Amino acid sequence: MSATFIKAAEVWIPSADGTLLEFGCGGFGPARSFATISRSMCFGRGEGLPGRAWEEGRPVLLRQFEGSIFQRTAAARTAGMDCAIALPLYLHDRLTSVLVVFCGHVPGQAGALELWHHDPRITTDMTLVDGAYGPGAQAFEAISQETYLPRGVGLPGLAWQRGEAVFVEDLPAAPGRFLRSEEAAAAGLLRGLAIPAGSRLADRHVVAFLASARLPLAHRIERWVPDAAQSELRRVEAFSELHGGRSSGIAQLPLSSTGSSLVKALQRGVPVINDFPADEPGSPAAAAVGIGATALVAIPVVWEDAVVEVVALYL
Repeated sequence: MSATFIKAAEVWIPSADGTLLEFGCGGFGPARSFATISRSMCFGRGEGLPGRAWEEGRPVLLRQFEGSIFQRTAAARTAGMDCAIALPLYLHDRLTSVLVVFCGHVPGQAGALELWHHDPRITTDMTLVDGAYGPGAQAFEAISQETYLPRGVGLPGLAWQRGEAVFVEDLPAAPGRFLRSEEAAAAGLLRGLAIPAGSRLADRHVVAFLASARLPLAHRIERWVPDAAQSELRRVEAFSELHGGRSSGIAQLPLSSTGSSLVKALQRGVPVINDFPADEPGSPAAAAVGIGATALVAIPVVWEDAVVEVVALYL
């Protein structure tokens, strides 16, 4: 199986007494040593990457681990991870979890991790907080730092406007949806996924994952939304480099599917990671088996204090 830009993910859950973040679940692929270390850890407020996101009540991006608050640097480097983002999830002003997504640059293959932010006290636009761009993307990084995105403009601006995840298959061919298309083409960036991320405050964040076809974001990306009757999840988008690109097939999951990671993420407002996705009910199992996925990451997208969709990443 080919490598992906997104290498691993883990979920941290508040302890019963609310004093710690404890390991909930994770998908680490071949990074067994990193997985063993992670499963034995817990974090207080401000401790490590998950604890910092908890304390600050907002997403935190680390463009590198060396010299940072990150506590597992050596193991992450061995596993091919060199940057990460922690996303705290809130429902009704209550922290439900912290999702950490790890990415890794590969020499000669483009990939970027970005965090965008809108603070209404400062500007009407969305601006870059930080990014991890890897070698060969200096021009793309420079223009990103200078870019101001109005609501509905550019990939992060679209996710902000819609309150839902946005996937763009061909960034250089979508100048209307991706303002930095020329610089993206020069850097070799082709695919883009933007996901709205909340915070403890009223401001908005968007995390963006960008990568080439040779280094996919994930082995498969799907978006699932509940139907109007709130009786099932419907797949509205699916893309996989290993399945020939975009899929137009129809798929549903009844909300009574108690074994479904996607349904659990929707109903609980907590990310769910299944490290044996062949056990999933319905079409996710077939998709996972078809590409040999080692983990399914189900990410609930929270908007206006409700879970509006679930993004599925097959790693």
